[in-house]
Amino acid sequence: MFLSSFFSFLFAPPQEIPKSIYDFKVTALDGSIIDFSQFKGKKILIVNTASRCGYTPQYKALEQLYERYKDKLVIVGFPSNNFLFQEPGSNEKIATFCKENYGVTFPMAAKVHVKGRKMAPIYYWLTEKQYNGYKDSKVTWNFQKYLINEQGELVKIFSPDTAPDSPEVISAVEQ
Repeated sequence: MFLSSFFSFLFAPPQEIPKSIYDFKVTALDGSIIDFSQFKGKKILIVNTASRCGYTPQYKALEQLYERYKDKLVIVGFPSNNFLFQEPGSNEKIATFCKENYGVTFPMAAKVHVKGRKMAPIYYWLTEKQYNGYKDSKVTWNFQKYLINEQGELVKIFSPDTAPDSPEVISAVEQ
């Protein structure tokens, strides 16, 4: 009993988790606020990113996907240093890297934790069925993708090795 209480305390969300994706407001790389309520009526693809990962070139395909479908899709990147310290830079360095190397124009959040005790509230929502209503999951590596439909429902989780321009992702975006 004591151990289960202790572990639930260690891994409890740091604050109350919003019921809807549209209730989230997160800090962007530039310090402004990304308000998810502005994305109502569009699909949202949330991706945890890193600048020094084997999957980093996915930034190019993510930007192309965003440009191709931005009338009905928004991509939000969440830099994270949770996997082998592959995102060590500051928010400013990450912004410069993304712009200079991949021409990223989609919204990028400030660096967050996507797993563990310091997990960002939005990642609690994405990874726990009690919040997202879809399924429990774990972020397994950089560039895992979560697709939310136009009604704000989590509908698909793509593994890090699923390319943003894969038929599976394109099909889900076009549905």
